[in-house]
Order: sequence, then C-alpha cells, then structure tokens
Amino acid sequence: MRRTIRVLSVLLTLLSATASLSAQDRDPVRSTGRANGFSLEQNYPNPFNPETTIPFTLGEDLFVDGRPVVVSLRIFNLLQQVVAVPVALGHPSGEGTPVLQLEYGSPGQYEAFWDGLDGSGRQVASGIYFMQLTVNGVSQNRKMYVMK
Repeated sequence: MRRTIRVLSVLLTLLSATASLSAQDRDPVRSTGRANGFSLEQNYPNPFNPETTIPFTLGEDLFVDGRPVVVSLRIFNLLQQVVAVPVALGHPSGEGTPVLQLEYGSPGQYEAFWDGLDGSGRQVASGIYFMQLTVNGVSQNRKMYVMK
C-alpha cells in the first residue's frame, strides 16, 4: 500500500511538472516567439533515437541595435533537471560549440544538434524531455520524445 501511494505521489509530481511546462507552451507569446523576435521550432525527427536536430529562428527585430544576441539551449527531464546542452550547427565559432551563452550576430534560421547523451555521456532513457531556448533572457519551451 505504501509503495502504491509513493508511486502515485511521484506520478502526480511528474504530471504537475509537465502541466507547468505545458502551460508555458500554450502561452502564445512564449510558444510562437513573435512578440520576442525568436521562435523555437519542433525538433526532428520526433520521436527520435538516438539523435535529433533542433531548429530555431532569430528575427531581425532582435538585432536593431546592432549588437549580437545571447542564446542558450538546454534539455530538461520531467523533473526539470538539466540533462544536456545541444551543440550549434553552422555557427561562426565552429561546429560542435555548446549553445550556452552563445552569441549570434545576425538574424536567420539556425540549428542545434543533440546526440541523446546526458552530461555524463550516457544515453538518456526513453521518455518526454523539454528543450528550452533562451534568447537575451527570454525563454521558450517545447516537448520532445526519446523512444528506444
């Protein structure tokens, strides 16, 4: 009986965390990014195993002052713990640069790559993960699915 209660408690916690992040996905400003000048697109393939590409767009209105924007992309599990930081594809500083406080100097469509490994180099488990794109301190979230 105690085990059942414990399992139900964990499931309710996970559902609460999912609902919290899902509510951010439903916010039109956060999910489309139109008001923020950027958008986080759906990763592909999705579901994936073992790797995926994450596209995002940086709009022209982010660069009106002529300064670069600061971009971070992180992967979270259902417990909202950081699992990994994808790497940039086609960035001027080189392929494979982690997208963590990375500067982009011009508007356009960009991509990041995640190999499905956690920060310790282990393959992540099947399940739901969240990608979070932060541009100049403003964030957007999307779900992604790992299937084995």
